Amino acid sequence: MSTPVLLVIAHGSRDPRHAATVHALVRRVRSLRPDVRVETGFLDFNVPSVQGVLESLETEGVRDVVALPLLLTRAFHAKADIPAVLADAPPRLRIRQAEVLGPSPLLLSALERRLYEAGLTPADKSSTGVVLASAGSSDPEAIAVIAEIAREWRHTGWCAVRPAFASASLPRTEDAVRELRALGCARVAVAPYVLAPGFLPDRIARGAAEADVLADVLGPSPEVARVLLERYDAARVPVLAAVGA
Repeated sequence: MSTPVLLVIAHGSRDPRHAATVHALVRRVRSLRPDVRVETGFLDFNVPSVQGVLESLETEGVRDVVALPLLLTRAFHAKADIPAVLADAPPRLRIRQAEVLGPSPLLLSALERRLYEAGLTPADKSSTGVVLASAGSSDPEAIAVIAEIAREWRHTGWCAVRPAFASASLPRTEDAVRELRALGCARVAVAPYVLAPGFLPDRIARGAAEADVLADVLGPSPEVARVLLERYDAARVPVLAAVGA
């Protein structure tokens, strides 16, 4: 019985930093699980395309694939775009779509790692307000998830945590920074809840101009790689069960 191929599906971007970050994350995943074949496909802008990777796998004789959306919330891409692409896959492939990466306690750990790398220390938590800055979405479910993550993160000891969005929703990063200032937090940090650099992360960075600390994107952090493998393992069990039936 073969181990399903893990196909990481990224959005893609005209910004070359996006694909470079995705590939760095995939390399970390491969280093953690050398027994798993990991491929990368992009929905737009970059190559290889998801369809192209699937066709190549089918030509090689691969039969089982776990398609993992490299997304933090279940918004339009996870609900519509990716299922549509997978529906057009070669019919001999058995494909299971894994869950998106968020929410996960490991992602909160990755956010804190980035904040500490940017200069904060655990001793700063009680006096620091944090803006949880995401790309934004018109999907109410995705917005609700970001708000809930901010509420949960606040309970880990930060002075306050406020969600913000780079597009589609409010408040913007700069407004959340000012709100935390007005609340009386001694310092304000912005934690981008995004996976890779690009247009919207750059907008978050501009909105953080009045903050004391701006963390890096999540990128190829070890916590993100571990979440990715958790989602793969959860999805591959039904695939293997079906093969063995």
